[in-house]
Amino acid sequence: MAYVDPTVASVLDKDPPGDDSDDDALFESFENDPSIQSFREQRLQQLHDEMARAKHLRKQEHGTYAEIKEEKTLMDTVNTGAELCVVHFFKPDFGRCGIMDGHLEKLAPVHFDTRFLRINVENAPFLVTKLNVRVLPCVFAFKNGVSVERITGFEGLGYSEDTFTTKDLEQRLLKAGVLTREKLMASKGFELGKQKETRDRENQNADLDEEDWD
Repeated sequence: MAYVDPTVASVLDKDPPGDDSDDDALFESFENDPSIQSFREQRLQQLHDEMARAKHLRKQEHGTYAEIKEEKTLMDTVNTGAELCVVHFFKPDFGRCGIMDGHLEKLAPVHFDTRFLRINVENAPFLVTKLNVRVLPCVFAFKNGVSVERITGFEGLGYSEDTFTTKDLEQRLLKAGVLTREKLMASKGFELGKQKETRDRENQNADLDEEDWD
């Protein structure tokens, strides 16, 4: 992954690139901002390049949290389609899988370098056996097709398993090397969202158990 100047990164992470019109307006606002004078010319060029790269990735469905219906499609995506992948093995009627979905849906739009995918375990019998998926939710992180992290249930997330936040999950995936850099603290509105999320987690039913599906 190419090095991104910290100043450029801070700009990108506060306003993640979106469609063409949003990006044009964003860049115009930077050029009209007196503080932009602190950017060296190469920083401005990198900002242009990173925004163009983000648009290209988004056209390849980066920045979304997508469900894959076929096992072969998932394997192709993980092995050759994306350098960085996070895959959630889930079952629709499992409550904890829904909680994990909520966190991954928040991470996907800001961490557009990484593909965020989900697959119903009923549609992935070969991978479920190969990866020994027995407890749900089960999240795997892949780099260049190689598994580098596995999260079983809510194990190792937050101060307690039933009150973890999206930030906790981001930190876990950062340590695994499947996210390029910390982004949630830079995103607009994250602090208010984090406070509400923490309250919601504290109000969850604490006796939700990890679910053995097979």
